[in-house]
Amino acid sequence: MSRVVRVARAGLHQWEEPCLSGTRGSGTVFFSGCRLRCAYCQNQEISRLGRGWNLEVPRLAEVFRELEEQGAHNLNLVTPTHFAQPILEALALASPGIPVVWNSSGYEPVDLVARVASRVDIFLPDFKYALPGPAARYSAREDYPEVAQAAILAMRQATGPALFDEEGLLLRGTVVRHLVLPGNLPNTLAALDFLATLPTGTPVSLMAQYTPVGDLAGFPELKRALTSAEYEKVLESLDEFPDLDGWVQDLQSADARFIPAFDGSGLGDVGPGTSGASLPGAVGRQGAERITRAVGPGPA
Repeated sequence: MSRVVRVARAGLHQWEEPCLSGTRGSGTVFFSGCRLRCAYCQNQEISRLGRGWNLEVPRLAEVFRELEEQGAHNLNLVTPTHFAQPILEALALASPGIPVVWNSSGYEPVDLVARVASRVDIFLPDFKYALPGPAARYSAREDYPEVAQAAILAMRQATGPALFDEEGLLLRGTVVRHLVLPGNLPNTLAALDFLATLPTGTPVSLMAQYTPVGDLAGFPELKRALTSAEYEKVLESLDEFPDLDGWVQDLQSADARFIPAFDGSGLGDVGPGTSGASLPGAVGRQGAERITRAVGPGPA
């Protein structure tokens, strides 16, 4: 089995959910490649085109240590699933003293969740689709809803309810993200239906950051950002789910300037990467505010 991973950048990330970014930032490592091929992926330069740099396990462990030394609140592994084994080996070498975040698409087998759970403190899965139609259309994975639901339930069982410190930073737990896509309100409402069934102490992060990038010729409905009217309907729907707790993102987050520059930052002297030019812009995205229309337990 290969002990090499492909990484696009590593650094302190200021625009994750407040419970992850805190004041010093989340120690984020962006891995190249992905099990999904979402037509609209804002990180498609690395997820679909493969831009990145090869690191062996010992160097990856050093990157983990360096992020912790820089003051990261946590170690945030973005799209790690297809590199699970070498990542587990690197975590064993690094022995981080900060929470480890498994930041994934949600499309992963339950047995993999069980395999990584002993090294992971926080699961941060997407729940992209609750309906098979958009799952098949945008990601060619009609079975995404059932696979992701099973994985999320396994993650929640592994971590238990969200545990925060006195500053509101997440120490352990499962937070589920849902990206609202333009023209797909039924999918979002169905996603909220599922998320509302999760055990108490499973925060939700509702994201409005969708930004049209890449070739969307076959998906005309995705060639625009969310409208304020669309997002307002989503926010109004939260009234139907009074037990949901978590965060909602501002519409201003929908801007290509907040897509990270995948330039090998934080990886050290690893030589030239693969082809592909990074989009210009600042690292990260606009932050999120606590859900105020559906208040539940947890820090304010």
